[in-house]
Amino acid sequence: MRILVLGGTQFLSRAVAAEAARRGHDVVCANRGRSGSPPPGVATVRWDRDQYAPAELADLGPYDAVVDVSRVPSHVRRALAAVPEAHWVFVSTISVYADDADPAGPGAGRLKEPIPDDLDPMASVENYGGMKVACEQLVLDAVPGAAVVRPGLIVGPGDPSGRFAYWARRSAATGEVLAPGRPEDLVQVVDVRDLAHWLVTLAEERTGGTYDGVGPALGMGELLAACLPDARLVWVDQEFLEAEGVEPWSGPDSIPVWLPRPAYDGMLAHDAAPALAAGLAPRPLADTTRDTRVWLDADPAARITGITTEREAEILARWRAR
Repeated sequence: MRILVLGGTQFLSRAVAAEAARRGHDVVCANRGRSGSPPPGVATVRWDRDQYAPAELADLGPYDAVVDVSRVPSHVRRALAAVPEAHWVFVSTISVYADDADPAGPGAGRLKEPIPDDLDPMASVENYGGMKVACEQLVLDAVPGAAVVRPGLIVGPGDPSGRFAYWARRSAATGEVLAPGRPEDLVQVVDVRDLAHWLVTLAEERTGGTYDGVGPALGMGELLAACLPDARLVWVDQEFLEAEGVEPWSGPDSIPVWLPRPAYDGMLAHDAAPALAAGLAPRPLADTTRDTRVWLDADPAARITGITTEREAEILARWRAR
């Protein structure tokens, strides 16, 4: 097959291009050439998607399948116009759902209002999610039988968010580690390599439909046990963390991956069964942790977000003295 990967230089899109090339497909990556390099063995077309597609894109076609991760509606419109005949696999996001407390998935979960204009997707989750809804609609309207995949938290080597990396960096810890919330609070992650493998399979098999691209939900206690098998977890409740000014999810003042409950009960608790039935095969979380740690050790510039160990120790001391 000839597969067009729109991007191909960063994290998920690069993993998709690498997996497709590994399987022997002819892979073309279209990107601006400003943020990394594509994997070996693929062709590259320079394309700033604020402009119409260059002639070289068509010259390297026709394409059997397209994998797109865009969050900008005009970029999706131009790509659909440039490659109208291919099977599309569009990577969306779990952030398209309007109610973070509700785990309902495709066909049942209420979506954010679509935003067909090009806004700043980083300005708010409303912009990001609404623009992704509009992108989904563009693909599904233009390509009958397209696949739309809505991943949750994507983790693994190369993760630019620094969230899971926070826990992987501490995977060799043997002392006390602050564990946020409750052990039974559900979370979900999907290894970038497993997601990429599945996306290429969807392209190969011309699979259609809309899926939540998530691994099985597990308790925060189970996740931390897999990440920090030799640590002694000290569970600190949500109200105390909020009173201490600890932020959720990501950022320098956060405990990564932790989310307040019940407001976010559904965000990381979607049903993985449809994706698993369609071919997603998650590897053990301990393997993802190990490989992420190896990547972190090899790349001093890799991003890690979250509170410092000194700040953590202060919180634990106040927790005991409360």
